[in-house]
Order: sequence, then structure tokens, then C-alpha cells
Amino acid sequence: MNKANLLYAQSGGVTAVINATAASVIEAARARADAVGRVLAARHGILGALDEDLIDTAPLSAADLRRLAGTPGGAFGSCRFDLDAPEANRDQYDRLFAVFAAHDIGYFLYNGGNGSMDTVAKVSRAAAERGYPLVCVGVPKTVDNDLEGTDCSPGFGSAAKYAATSMLEAGLDLAAMTSRVGRAFVLEVMGRNAGWLAAATALAARNDDEPPHVILMPEVPFDEEAFLAAVCSTVSRLGYCAITVSEGIRRADGSLLMEQDEDAKGHVQLGGAGQCIARLIHARLGYKHHWAIPDYLQRAAGHLVSATDHAQARAVGQAAVEYALAGRDGVMAAIRRLADAPYRWDVAPVAVAAVANLERQVPAAFIRADGLHVTDAARAYLRPLIEGEMPACFAGGLPDYPRFALPGVPRRLAPYRP
Repeated sequence: MNKANLLYAQSGGVTAVINATAASVIEAARARADAVGRVLAARHGILGALDEDLIDTAPLSAADLRRLAGTPGGAFGSCRFDLDAPEANRDQYDRLFAVFAAHDIGYFLYNGGNGSMDTVAKVSRAAAERGYPLVCVGVPKTVDNDLEGTDCSPGFGSAAKYAATSMLEAGLDLAAMTSRVGRAFVLEVMGRNAGWLAAATALAARNDDEPPHVILMPEVPFDEEAFLAAVCSTVSRLGYCAITVSEGIRRADGSLLMEQDEDAKGHVQLGGAGQCIARLIHARLGYKHHWAIPDYLQRAAGHLVSATDHAQARAVGQAAVEYALAGRDGVMAAIRRLADAPYRWDVAPVAVAAVANLERQVPAAFIRADGLHVTDAARAYLRPLIEGEMPACFAGGLPDYPRFALPGVPRRLAPYRP
């Protein structure tokens, strides 16, 4: 009897450790050659599956996989594309399952965030309705750390480490430079509806006088007067103030402080909240001001990966394969915290239908009473996630990240015409 093939795909914004998950999936599947045939990857996520644009991972040697695991970005390409509901677009699912059937796909592993878990749930439901033998497993990933059902999300720990390091180093610069009128620095980090990355910059400070002095998160409506008073107080005491801003901070009426254009699907592109805050400080208080937006840098910093994050990224990949081979359809490989000190964790399955499209925000217990910083409980939660280092290999003074030219699987179907 033919063994079913496994299809892996990456979705959403990539991270510094998503390829560690990919390498772990491939290794775990190869170790079960008794149950898995070929290990394929879809180029650019679910779009590649629909387009029958598949990659054969067989040419990747064990050494290649070790190097892949230390490479940021998404080696197989990602996408931001949501499948329609099965009942709303039968043709879309006809095509998807035609591709699965043409390539003997019996296991589908989707590596992404809360929207990707919704894709897993939809494909699982459609397979059951069609009687197609497919096991669908979600593999968590997001730098935003807003995925429900898991204690943390692979990708977040490394992005948090980068953001906290950036604040630490910028703080040393600020403290070194004096100004007669005072100085303010604003770091804008990712976080549309959840302030986890902003909160993580608190790890840069050893006491209340060290940056960041103020943290603005989407969970707390922006109070301009309270904020300016905190900045003024800090500058009066220290001569400068460092602020972390989540890109998605909102006013009391729920409107975004700053937004860019909308994409074709009406999704608002964020960016500019840090600049807005910096200019507000200058306009109202007259301080010299600077701002920075790490943007892609915070999720692509392969030279500053958290060892904890890397280990968790690999663990969810291996567990996802184990769940698939055990027939555990419609689950996600979730990280479960067992203890804070010493930090202990494991991986357990949760139903994707219970977490799909949900966003986990920073809880009230992690936010200081005035809404302008975090609590010790937040630091206790965050600290273990950035622990440990994974030194990158360098060549010519730069990280030596490989580029893999992977062969495509020959197409067996007519081109997709949505």
C-alpha cells in the first residue's frame, strides 16, 4: 500500500525561527519513513497548494537542515491569504483537494498564527465532508504572541529579545548625550491589537530609571495628558525619556492613533504611531525627539535568536508530525508552561477550532495600574522566553545564511483559474 505524503506550508509574517520548525518537521517525517512517503512543501503557503506549486524537500541533506534551522525568513515562502468557508466557495476546495489527491497528500501541516489555524479548521472540515483521508495539524508561529491556546508563540521570544536589546542599546546612547531642553526617544514595535512585543522591552530595564520609561500598548486607551505628564516627570528627573509604542495603539474612542493605507482586502496597514508620539512630545513639551521603527528587522534578526524560542520552534514541528501520524486531526501543537522558575514547558494538542481567529491580548495583571508600563508578573512571564543564545555562523563579516534552490514537483493538473 502506498504511504501518504506530507505537505508542509508557511503562512503569515515570517519569523527568525520558523525555518527551525520547518527543519524539525522534515526531520521528524523522514524518521517515520514507515508511515510517510514524500515530504513536500507548498511555495507561498496555501496559495502554493492551490496553484500546485509544490517543492520536493528530498534534496535537503541533514547538514542542509541544520543550516536551515538557523536561517530567518521563510525558506518556502509565505502568504497572507484566507480560504473562503467551504460552503461559500466549493470550487476553491475542489481545486485544493484535486491537488492533494494528485500528489497523494494524507497529512497537511500549516505553520502560522490565528488566521492560519482557521485555515487548518476549514480544510479539516472540508476533508471530512468529502470523505477525503487527510489529517490536518496546526503549527503555531507569530511574533505578536497573540495566538490563543498556547502559552507563547514560536517567533515571539526572538523578536522580544531583539526589541528589548534595541531599547537597551538605545538607552545607553540616550544616557550618554545631554540636552538643555531634554530628549525623548520612541521605539515603535509590531502589535496591531496586542502589546506583547512592547511589553517585552521592559526586560531592558533593571530599575525604574532605565529605559523604557513608558510603554504604550493597544490594551490601554491612549491618554494624552497622563502620557505627557509621565514623560515630563521622567525628563525632569533624568534629562531624557525612552518610550515603547505598539503600532496599534488607540484612542479612547477606539480609533487608531496612526494608520496607513488599506490593502485590496480592506486591511489597514499600520505604521507611524511612533513618529506621531515623538512629534506630540516635541509639540507639547519642546524636547528634542527621535523615533525608530524596526519593522521587518524585529522578526528577521537571525543573529539574535532566543535559544528558548528556537527549542520551542523545533518542538512544535516534531510534535505536529507525531500528532499527524497518530491521526489527531484538527489540533495545534501548543506550548504549555509548567513552571516559571526554573522555567519548564512541554507541548500539548489543542483543538484549532477553539483558537482560530482569536487574539490573545496582554492580560490586565501584566499592565501597571496607570497603564503606562508593565508589572513584575509580566516580567516573570516574559524573561524565560528570551533566554539563551543561538550564535549565527558568519562569513565575510556577515551572517552566512544559505539560499536553497529547491526543485519544484512536476504539475499534474491544469493551471488554477480561480
